[in-house]
Amino acid sequence: MKKGVIAIAIMVAFAVAMMMGSGAIAQTTKSGDVKDVIEIKDPLFGKHTKSAVTFSHKKHSVDYKLKCDTCHHVYKDGKNVWKEGDKVEMCSACHKSPKKNEGKVLSLYNAFHKNCKDCHKEMKKGPTKCNECHPK
Repeated sequence: MKKGVIAIAIMVAFAVAMMMGSGAIAQTTKSGDVKDVIEIKDPLFGKHTKSAVTFSHKKHSVDYKLKCDTCHHVYKDGKNVWKEGDKVEMCSACHKSPKKNEGKVLSLYNAFHKNCKDCHKEMKKGPTKCNECHPK
């Protein structure tokens, strides 16, 4: 009986660990712990018309060795002054409009699409079509 309870407890613990796997910590950075996979779904958009983008931070930062400031930025006088160790804000902290550019500040929609798609096109690697990032 006791062995049966222990076996069940181990199976439950294993199942919970497997379910939490997608939220596993990929790395610890100067800016804090970062999940391996991040779902990009900002409430600023309200009701989403397409599925959220699943982004692998680990693939981009560890496997592709992209520097943090490739994506993370804070602009002052036209220069990106963000550095590793600085707080990472949600993109909508600065890109406040969902679809309309505000002067030099891109809309959230354009910021995501320009940053991701332009990089993928430049590297000739990664998704560039709607349904490749937003699967049905």
